[in-house]
Amino acid sequence: MSNLTAKLTLSDGREFDLPVHQGSLGYDAIDVQELSKNHLFTFDPGLMSTAMCRSEITYIDGDKGILLHRGYPIHDLAMNADYLEVAYLLLYGERPDQKDYNEFTQVIRQHTLVHEQLSRFFHGFRRDSHPMAVMCGVSGALAAFYHNVLDVSDEEHRNLTALRLLAKMPTLAAMCYKYSIGHPFMFPQNHLSYAGNFLYMMFATPCEPYQVNPVLEKAMNRIFILHADHEQNASTSTVRTAASSGSNPFACIAAGIASLWGPTHGGANEACIKMLEEIGSVDRIPEFIEKAKDKNDPFRLMGFGHRVYKNYDPRAKVMRETCHEVLQELGIKTQLLKVAMELERIALTDEYFIERNLYPNVDFYSGIILKAIGIPVSMFTVIFALARTVGWIAHWKEMYDFGTLKIVRPRQVYTGHTQREFNQLAE
Repeated sequence: MSNLTAKLTLSDGREFDLPVHQGSLGYDAIDVQELSKNHLFTFDPGLMSTAMCRSEITYIDGDKGILLHRGYPIHDLAMNADYLEVAYLLLYGERPDQKDYNEFTQVIRQHTLVHEQLSRFFHGFRRDSHPMAVMCGVSGALAAFYHNVLDVSDEEHRNLTALRLLAKMPTLAAMCYKYSIGHPFMFPQNHLSYAGNFLYMMFATPCEPYQVNPVLEKAMNRIFILHADHEQNASTSTVRTAASSGSNPFACIAAGIASLWGPTHGGANEACIKMLEEIGSVDRIPEFIEKAKDKNDPFRLMGFGHRVYKNYDPRAKVMRETCHEVLQELGIKTQLLKVAMELERIALTDEYFIERNLYPNVDFYSGIILKAIGIPVSMFTVIFALARTVGWIAHWKEMYDFGTLKIVRPRQVYTGHTQREFNQLAE
């Protein structure tokens, strides 16, 4: 809290002095909690001008294209750290030293297996179920297996649950894929890295040895880091809202996965690939560019621009480099990827895109990378959920660590009928 105050004056003469909160970076926030006592609410659809919490985890400056995790630029983390190092940073506030890192990774390895009974849950889903539907179900079902450590007021329970979720999500995500194609589930290989282990469980079979490609492993590690947290987005605020009622962490993460599934959130990279498939060939790109520029045409170019970033998405810069590394390594030159690369060229040179800050975003590049690796489009959002789990856990954990758990109860402006007289149906 600062010494600043804001004065709100209504045309009927009422005045209110409201305290102002100042963060270490970014905007100030006017505290409007007292207004409800005077029969006033603020109106903010989408909560784009509302701070729902204090947090020390992630900072975004969309105008300048800045993304910091605990003060560290996302570019430095993605290019120089591995995912578990970033996970430790998000969960505990500081980067680990070598001893802390070794102990942390060892604990994660101890929890990568899932209960054998959980594998039977998958057989209750249709083979053609969307993997995100399955992921919602099985992640929430973890609460049925660890009900003895769900006391959210117990710090040890919270820490153990956080580690279990972080360790088991790659296993569950890979199981979603294997089930969809009728392949046997592959047990995790704990000598591999977090990203390498995920690739192994996705693509290995019992029939022959599988060697993790180091270029693809590095790319997957970066994808995980770049999606690990993104401040108070829709799914993170959903997790916080669920947690505010004291709900168990597995249920909170399942709620976050459900929110992430939306095409304007975690499903954006899936929508991007579908758009590229709709365009089909490079010679049709001018036609779709004109459609995108036409205000009266509902067509939108997916994978360009961002609701928060009014500058180049800092994650996209890393993904762009990674994308070209992967395509060079695999030597893939499909029509879809040719379309993507030409769209990228246009977006970076066309004045229409530059003036409107419609740069290729992280979804554009991550979708191309995942497609090139051989991951089906339906799995894209599952991988996003896997990567974002540590961010969700960090925010869930922070609510308890800060002692700020207060049930979320938004208000509304009611515009329906006023009170009406009830008559019996026969009348």
